[in-house]
Amino acid sequence: MKLIKVAAAALNQTPLDWSGNCKNILDAIAAARVQQVSILCLPELCITGYGCEDAFHSPGLHVEAMAQLQNILPATKGMIVSVGLPIMYVGGLFNAVALLVDGNLMGFSAKIHLAGDGIHYEPRWFKAWPQGIVGQISIQDDVYPIGNLLFEVGGVRIGFEICEDAWVGTRPGASLSNKGADIILNPSASHFAFDKHSIRQRFVLEGSRAFHVVYVYSNLLGNESGRAIFDGDSMIAAGGEMLALGKRFSYQAFTLTTAVANLSLTRMSRARMASFRPEMDGDESDVIACPFEFPRQPLEKNQLANCQWAIGADPKFEEFTRAVALGLFDYLRKSCSRGFVVSLSGGCDSTGVVVLIDAMLKLATAELGFANTCQRIGIHWLNADQLADRRQLMSQMLTTVYQATSNSGTVTRSAAQQVAQDIGATHYEFDVQPLVDNYIDIVSRSIKTTLNWEQHDITLQNIQSRVRSPGVWMLANLNNALLLSTSNRSEAAVGYATMDGDTSGGLSPIAGIDKAFLRQWLKWMEVTGPLGLSPLPVLAVVNNQQPTAELRPPDQHQTDENDLMPYDVLDSIERLAIGDKMIPVEVYQHLHLEFPDYTKSELKQWTVRFFRLWARNQWKRERYAPSFHLDSKNLDPKTWCRFPILSGGYELELQRLAEFPD
Repeated sequence: MKLIKVAAAALNQTPLDWSGNCKNILDAIAAARVQQVSILCLPELCITGYGCEDAFHSPGLHVEAMAQLQNILPATKGMIVSVGLPIMYVGGLFNAVALLVDGNLMGFSAKIHLAGDGIHYEPRWFKAWPQGIVGQISIQDDVYPIGNLLFEVGGVRIGFEICEDAWVGTRPGASLSNKGADIILNPSASHFAFDKHSIRQRFVLEGSRAFHVVYVYSNLLGNESGRAIFDGDSMIAAGGEMLALGKRFSYQAFTLTTAVANLSLTRMSRARMASFRPEMDGDESDVIACPFEFPRQPLEKNQLANCQWAIGADPKFEEFTRAVALGLFDYLRKSCSRGFVVSLSGGCDSTGVVVLIDAMLKLATAELGFANTCQRIGIHWLNADQLADRRQLMSQMLTTVYQATSNSGTVTRSAAQQVAQDIGATHYEFDVQPLVDNYIDIVSRSIKTTLNWEQHDITLQNIQSRVRSPGVWMLANLNNALLLSTSNRSEAAVGYATMDGDTSGGLSPIAGIDKAFLRQWLKWMEVTGPLGLSPLPVLAVVNNQQPTAELRPPDQHQTDENDLMPYDVLDSIERLAIGDKMIPVEVYQHLHLEFPDYTKSELKQWTVRFFRLWARNQWKRERYAPSFHLDSKNLDPKTWCRFPILSGGYELELQRLAEFPD
């Protein structure tokens, strides 16, 4: 039997953090060495970081990346390690992987298929490597091959599919298999999205089966550069069977997933296939051979580690909690912020944000322990001698404030206080009504008009939201903390938010998720909660309310859905109109089938309202604080959903909807 121990490492990297990135790489290599790993796959562009954006065009970046590669080389003595970095070749920039063997650089495999959809913008920086081309690149007076190469190391053939290469129909793995590849390494930077884990599993398993190889998949981990969260998904498969699954959403700097692979089995499986046609044209120009002595590997039983919560009854709620919690944790420490500040209204949006912070701290301490969590956050800003437990840490990490006007109710005030107390936040209450009155008086006297609710409804609503911003910013400044905005995606779609009011903040952690989902998730957190954590019964004080901005006088009984439309209808229209790019008439026809309990007149009215509000409020979406990407429906105009700030506002399309027969 030809037994080889292989591994995939998930790394929590940061763009342009040369020392931090190199340390994680070296630590992962050292951990793999302790476990007697022979072949280690590290993630895509792990030296520089994946999210360097236009910094990829900096000549200095490439000089430093190559210097870091030279620093890593000695650590690979006795091992085979793949490391991702950008490479300049004949005037083009390529997303490449260096294969390091026994302390030597053997060459570079370059990415063939670039990711250019969703948040990915690789064609802006990189060129796609043409299949079948092999080049030569000079580095410090030595010449190395570059291309879609096959490395024959100690008689074992190793090839690459780099992230997107495995997501396309014409996978490079097929040609690598025809040339006798034994192992395919897939270094990836595949951001988290709901249900994406199962897609990755399918192409890893199918690649290992169809190509008759050992398939090793590694991914980034954590919030690398701000908006994208990486779940650290690592997998090893052989012959259509999963050998090992790594831990997802870890708070560690890296994780290591190992397996012992039997190359004799995969080779014989390929030989038995009648459909296999080996490439025998004699052209081995893309095969790079080098000696390597694989250690004798004893037979081990692979422990298939599976995350039970990923296959439980509520996987989407579990993923949402763990993804955003990890995203917040890394954003906190990488932005060098000293905690969070939230304007806690007692409603579901701001409550959802503080519950995610609570989950963040619980999940981090459960995995790392209390002391290591403090260390990883940055103990230099914590009053460590005053910290005895997680609850005291939370009191330093999270500050909340309820900002009341004359339109605020006792229910929301009590809810905010109870939630903050339950999770251990430092909580304040501000009375901002004098500020509201002062602004109204100043403007009224200046324009010589008394403002009233009949004529100046939006103006009077917005001023209440805006006067809440300076005070909460002061708390953030005093604490050197990160102010979190609490807007959700449903509100962003129709501009149901006050700019420079409730949109104030440096990060908007729930702007990537719709309101209907958020409300369901909060009920789940109240009665069930993530695996390993206790539910939060206190959330009943929030979940039993009808969502309201509380900006109109109480006798008007303001609710969000009365202002807009039912949230499930709004989210459906957004999916049809923005995700599926349907025109108003088409949206209306789908709604008629999806919501038979509403009248046709209501559905038509809500469709018109959505399209008008969407077109008018693109400028607001341009100004929202950064948000996390959680699925394929993000509305962030900077990285996903482009729309003109000025447009015709669908006037012709809405006129045709008005004329459309019911």
